[in-house]
Amino acid sequence: MKNRKTIYIAISTLVLGLLLGWMIFGSAEESSKTEEVHDHSEETVWTCSMHPQIRANEPGACPLCGMDLIPLSNESDDGNPLEVRMSPTAMQLANVQTSIVSKQKPVKDVRMNGKVKTDERNVFSQSSHIPGRIEKLTVNFTGEAVQKGQVLAYIYSPELVAAQEELLEAQKMKETQPSLFNAAKEKLKNWKLTEKHVNQILANGKIQEQFPILADVSGIVTDKKINLGDYILKGQSLYEIADISSVWVLFDVYESDIPWIKQGDKVEFTVRALPNEKFKGEVSFIDPVINSETRVASARVILKNPGQRLKPDMFVQGTIKSQLDVNEEVIVVPKSAVMWTGERSVVYVKNASSDKVSFLMKMVTLGPSLGDGYLIKEGLEVGEEIATNGTFSIDAAAQLAGKPSMMNPEGGVPVSGHNHGETTHSESMSTEEIAVGQKEKAALSPLFEAYFKLKNNLVNDNFKAGISSAKEMTAFLNKVDMKIFKGDAHNFWMKRSDVLSKELKKAISTKEIGELRKPFEEISNQLIMILKSFGAMDKAIYIEHCPMVNNNKGADWLSLEPEIKNPYYGDAMLKCGEVKEVIGK
Repeated sequence: MKNRKTIYIAISTLVLGLLLGWMIFGSAEESSKTEEVHDHSEETVWTCSMHPQIRANEPGACPLCGMDLIPLSNESDDGNPLEVRMSPTAMQLANVQTSIVSKQKPVKDVRMNGKVKTDERNVFSQSSHIPGRIEKLTVNFTGEAVQKGQVLAYIYSPELVAAQEELLEAQKMKETQPSLFNAAKEKLKNWKLTEKHVNQILANGKIQEQFPILADVSGIVTDKKINLGDYILKGQSLYEIADISSVWVLFDVYESDIPWIKQGDKVEFTVRALPNEKFKGEVSFIDPVINSETRVASARVILKNPGQRLKPDMFVQGTIKSQLDVNEEVIVVPKSAVMWTGERSVVYVKNASSDKVSFLMKMVTLGPSLGDGYLIKEGLEVGEEIATNGTFSIDAAAQLAGKPSMMNPEGGVPVSGHNHGETTHSESMSTEEIAVGQKEKAALSPLFEAYFKLKNNLVNDNFKAGISSAKEMTAFLNKVDMKIFKGDAHNFWMKRSDVLSKELKKAISTKEIGELRKPFEEISNQLIMILKSFGAMDKAIYIEHCPMVNNNKGADWLSLEPEIKNPYYGDAMLKCGEVKEVIGK
């Protein structure tokens, strides 16, 4: 009995010990696991660059706008307080790419539009040497090819009939009055009849009533000026004939590009009607006078035209690589690296000395635009590493971290959950190229179509229809699904759509057409930025400019045709302006 009691006590003690041990060590282990999980969850916080109040423990989409969340580092800043740090994961998601700054010989790509034209030196006017009535036409339409000596028409001339009668009468008195006979022959030769033709009339002894008009040159009929039965005078022009075995290509050169082009420059161009072919030529002449309406000068290229493949009035697009007149190499960076805010703009420099990847915003002074790049006057040094892609994401991360950024140069944590950083023409704006697909472009197509209606209504001074078009634009803008834009494209679209919405609201509230034209300028600026950043639509779109708007400050607009029809002045100054750029086909 005593032994049994001892066993019970021992078992009870063992159970009690196991229970106490589990309570002590098990709870500690549980606490450790909890802390471990908690610490792990705080390693990376995911947020939205457009809605910084959103916080998540794992990647995904923003519940407000659908934009991909980006990682937000929670590490303490033990380096430069102005730098923005990005984890390798964040850089990969933002598609951040960098390159080393170097010097090179600056070359500017001057892009020009133009047309094929007939060589003015090879244009001839075919006239008649005989007055009379057109009895027969053998060349009946414009565009027909003719050869030198070919019969173009037959003409009946009473004067020529009388001259033949005089010749036949003088022939009878040839022996007694040879001078009269010779004078009659010379009179016919003055009508451009040949000696052979005159002798044929004498041999036949008959009057010829119809005489042929022969082509003086070979070429293409570019203008037919007569019809059957017309009465014509001596020396009257009947046809215009052009030899297009060689042609001119006339390029439109904008005022700002004239200093970059000189005689002898090599031009490479394409012809819309002959895709996948490239042509080369040399500038032989630059018009010394600027067209007062289009504000462009012409640069001429003379080109051989075997097979007449190049036809007058074909559209062409050309490029001249112009070497800047500098004695040494200079710093040139891609346009995608620059967040444009005017002459003094922003780039992000990678900190190569830090253990962590970080970027520092630097102000740079821009030189001339070189097509796909900018010349940097100051602000960068050779060997520095700069971001050339994904700069919008870096700038967004800087804003979230309260660091200086393009949209917030002074720094400070954003306080609004929906601050898209409205950007107007007078403020900073960027035209970094952002890749989007056909789905996104298709969603924006109705918006652009409504814009062109608004532009045309302003051209026609139709205020009521203009208000209707502004309302239509607003309706299409509201239908665009923001979630189809991803990454940098989403960030960019949110900014542009906010400004468009506000400007369209101003437009709809206007009371007369002069007021309506004021917000139209900023509406145009926003669509130009969208077009340049997202790329061409499915048609050619012309960026046109009037230098007289806003007290000679100038303003731009978009058009589907190169012909200038000014929406800022309408019928008052319909033709004022020039084509600045063509985007698309």
